[in-house]
Amino acid sequence: MEAKEKLRIDKYLWSIRLFKTRSQAAAACESGKVKYNGDSCKASKLVSAGDEYEVKTEAKRWRIKVTSLLHNRVQYSEAVKYYIDITPAEELERIRYLASSFHTGKRLSKVGRPTKKERRDLDDFMED
Repeated sequence: MEAKEKLRIDKYLWSIRLFKTRSQAAAACESGKVKYNGDSCKASKLVSAGDEYEVKTEAKRWRIKVTSLLHNRVQYSEAVKYYIDITPAEELERIRYLASSFHTGKRLSKVGRPTKKERRDLDDFMED
C-alpha cells in the first residue's frame, strides 16, 4: 500500500477520518488549525511516517503521530491503525468536562412550562 511515497496532509487527515471532507481538511490547514513542529502547515505539505501533528477540529485538539500512510478513506476501525493518538491528558479531561456540562436546549420532561391539561386545570381553579 505504500508504493506511493508522497501524500498530502489534507488527504491524509481526510483518509484517517479526522475531517469529513478533504476540502474541510484543506481549509483547516489554510486557516492554521494544523501544525507541524508548532508551525502552521499548508494543505500540500507531504506527510511521512513518524511525523507528529497538532490538529484542531470542532470536537477536540488532536495530537497524532503518523504510523503509516493511508491514501484512501477506509472505515474507522481500519483508519485508527494508521496513526497514534498522543493527545495530552489535560485535553481529554477538558473534553470530558465539556461533554458533561453540554446542554441540548431541550427542557426536561414535566419541568418548566405547564402542559395544556395543566393550564386548563389552572384556569378552572382560577375561575372558582
